[in-house]
Parts: sequence; structure tokens; C-alpha cells
Amino acid sequence: MRFGVRALYQNKWAILAFAAMLALLIVVPLSPVLDKYTMLLTFIAINAMVTLGLCLLMGYTGQVSLGQTAFYGIGAYISAILSKTYGVNPWLAMLIAAAAAGLFAYLIGFPIFRLRGNYLAMATLGLVLVVYTLFRELGSLTGGPDGMSGIPHLSIGGLHFNTPATRYFLVWSFCLAALVLSQNIIRSRTGRALRAIHGSEAAAQSVGIDLSRYKVKIFVLSAVYASIAGSLFVHTLRFVNPQPFGFLASVMIVTMAVVGGLASIWGALFGTAVVRILSNEVLLRFGSLDIIVYGLILMVVMIFVPQGLFVGLRDTFQRWRLKRARQEAPT
Repeated sequence: MRFGVRALYQNKWAILAFAAMLALLIVVPLSPVLDKYTMLLTFIAINAMVTLGLCLLMGYTGQVSLGQTAFYGIGAYISAILSKTYGVNPWLAMLIAAAAAGLFAYLIGFPIFRLRGNYLAMATLGLVLVVYTLFRELGSLTGGPDGMSGIPHLSIGGLHFNTPATRYFLVWSFCLAALVLSQNIIRSRTGRALRAIHGSEAAAQSVGIDLSRYKVKIFVLSAVYASIAGSLFVHTLRFVNPQPFGFLASVMIVTMAVVGGLASIWGALFGTAVVRILSNEVLLRFGSLDIIVYGLILMVVMIFVPQGLFVGLRDTFQRWRLKRARQEAPT
């Protein structure tokens, strides 16, 4: 924890942003006026966990992946099937789903990371299409295209997470824990190894960094994040069908990561919030053309703000502060 806390302590603006976030977490679900936004912010937290894993994989390790929604779906469906069909405790079902997603990522990680560039991207996209097809075709288990309903909600003792406010606090607790854990990782020895791999695989290997091991480790972690998010998704909505785990969803997650900034932990949350709010308030009007809008957003951000909006705004603000400090400095 000390790395995440130190990162906040050294930047007063980060402290203020973090405090504002915590205040929002308290005010929104408890305010009747803002009750309609509680579910939106809950799903922002869920999507942020999926996006966070992608940022670690692409932004810090440099491995192009379009496969996050496959693990998102695996977590969702395993939790749903175990808890509803077989009566397994939802928390145990979530744990089993995370372990299954992590094991699956580990098994396919070594062969899949033999590929690079466009080949790696196509392989991970193929993974999404295969998993999505299984969700649709294994109707006896998954409910097919119609999906499954009546999935039990999570509870701890006498506390049942069966209201928008309680689910809100539960989901954001997981999201903030994932954010702080990820911040610790990128400031650790592992994080330095990941950035070295991103910078130059040949140079990283020359100083003794095991490329395959680090790539697979972060791939497994990103899969576990996505799986936990999928489990929270189904136990929050109490319904699941294949739609949230297909190609369009994969494009949406990539857009969230790019908009926030691939090499930014807090940018993952920022990008998710921006895209999710746009999706709910604006893009619904475009119907099936929303994938074109996502593509345009990706193009504009990559051309004009390649480091992401969050990083771009942060850097702009820091330059403004530096310029102001120079102007105010005595000559």
C-alpha cells in the first residue's frame, strides 16, 4: 500500500481528486435527487476494472490486446452458472471464476505472446469471438442469446447488496482497491520491468528480464480484474446475456483505455467515465452506428492527444503551473 499512498501524498492535486472521488461515492447514492445516476456510476466502476487491466497490458507492457471482454464474460458466466444453477455461494462463485479466468490466461499466455503486433491483436480478437460464440451456442448452460435471469445478489451476513446504494459501495470498493493495487505494481520492481519491456524487448532481455514471465503475469492479472468485474456485473444486474462481451464491447473497452491514457492508472477511470457517460447520454441516438462513433473517437484521440485526455489535461495543467510560477518568481 505504501507506494499508492506515497503517490497521493506527493501530489496535493491527486489528494484533492481522491477526496472529491470519495465524497462523490458518499453523496451520490445517499441523495434522492441524484439516485438516477447511481447505476451509471456503478457500471463506470465495473468497466474501469476491465479497462485498468487493459491499460496495464497495453500501456505499461506494450502488448496489444483486444481480448479483455473474453475474460469479462468468463467471470460473468461462471459466477452466474455456479450461483444460480448449482446453488454455489456467490462469493465462492466469484473466486472460482477469477481463478478459472487467471488459469485460462496463464495457459494461453505463453503461446499467444509468441505473436507480436497485428498478429497478437488478431489472436486476442479471435479469442473474444470464440468465447462469445460459446456463450450463444451453449444454451443449456448459458441460456443462449436470451441469457440468464434471477442471478442471486451478493451478501455478507445480514448485509444484502440488493439496493442501488449498497451495490454502488460494494463495486466501488473493489474498483478503488484495484486502482491502488495497480498503482503499487507500476511503482514496484515489476512495474519497472514492464516499462522496460514496453520500451525495448531486446534491451529488457539483455539486462536479464524474463519477457515471457512478465507478459504472462500481467496478462493473468488483467484477466482476473476483468473476471471480478464480470462477476460484479452479473450480481449487480442479476441478468446476463452474450451482448456485453462481443466485438463492440471490446472496441468500447479499448476506446475507454485510449481516451483516458494507456499508460495511466487513473486515466483508466477517467476514460471509462467519459466514454460511459457519452454512451448513456449521446451515443444511444446513433443506434447500431455507435461502433463508427467509437472508431472516430479513437482516431481523434490518437491523432491529437496520443497520450490520452487524462494525461494531456494533467500535463497541460502542470505546464500552466510552471509558467505561472516563472512569471511570479522575482527577477
